[in-house]
Amino acid sequence: MKLAAGWKEYRIIGTSDGMKLEDWNGVILLRPDPQVIWTGADLYLYPGICAVYHRSESGGGRWENRKSFPQEWKISYRDLSFLVKPMGFKHTGLFPEQAVNWDAMRGIIAAAKKRDPGRQIKVLNLFAYTGGASVACAKEGAFVTHVDAAKGMVERASGNARLSGINEGIRYIVDDCSKFVAREIRRGNRYDAIIMDPPSYGRGPGGEMWKIETGLFPFMQECSKLLSENPLFVLINSYTTGLQPSVLDNMLELTLRRKGFRGCVEAYEVGLPTEEGICLPCGASGMFVGENYVG
Repeated sequence: MKLAAGWKEYRIIGTSDGMKLEDWNGVILLRPDPQVIWTGADLYLYPGICAVYHRSESGGGRWENRKSFPQEWKISYRDLSFLVKPMGFKHTGLFPEQAVNWDAMRGIIAAAKKRDPGRQIKVLNLFAYTGGASVACAKEGAFVTHVDAAKGMVERASGNARLSGINEGIRYIVDDCSKFVAREIRRGNRYDAIIMDPPSYGRGPGGEMWKIETGLFPFMQECSKLLSENPLFVLINSYTTGLQPSVLDNMLELTLRRKGFRGCVEAYEVGLPTEEGICLPCGASGMFVGENYVG
């Protein structure tokens, strides 16, 4: 497991009974987490909780505000800043565990810039949500094409970029990712790196159904057609229960290394340390790194 242990303004205070208690830069939230199948302290009794997310038996849920706090507020990681807020389906607009991947991508981009200072590095971020990865890559000097079907999330991504001091270097696209990739292939466009965080289930603008178990591999095959001759990296994130890191490893091996792209593949759990002294698993990632940037 790779841990995002570099946070100063975010921490997990405790975990118990399907919930995690978090401090988001002074705002204490209690949210469900399906990985927490153990019991411990009664987290609901923790002093200073600002809001609790309650699941509904019919699906979804609601936030219960226990004390006043800002409608949205800033949280920073190293030189990156983001706006967070309680949102639908228990979300806050940011996945702190992804900081470990932000650091890795920035390191690869920095190495490529050092190798060829005049090179424009083009990154494609698909299912890009509120832009944590887009902001990280752009901050390191890459030009990022940020694609998501939800206009509101793309607008939040733009706000996060500005908050991090990025006023150019990101192109924002509101579109279905599969359709966008198909158009880019026809146009002959190429990218030096691709990031994707596909949902478990989804529905396209024309009613198209997406299911990660059947859709991810052919989608990756199509995305491989967009890579430049010597790509920097390809990163896949998954929060789908039961989708093991080794599955991502196999798909990257089959779509990239065995198709002639030279480099190495690594797949791993991502997680967060907690103040209880344990590590909370938060999903899986798989990364292909081009041969010039390994190590």
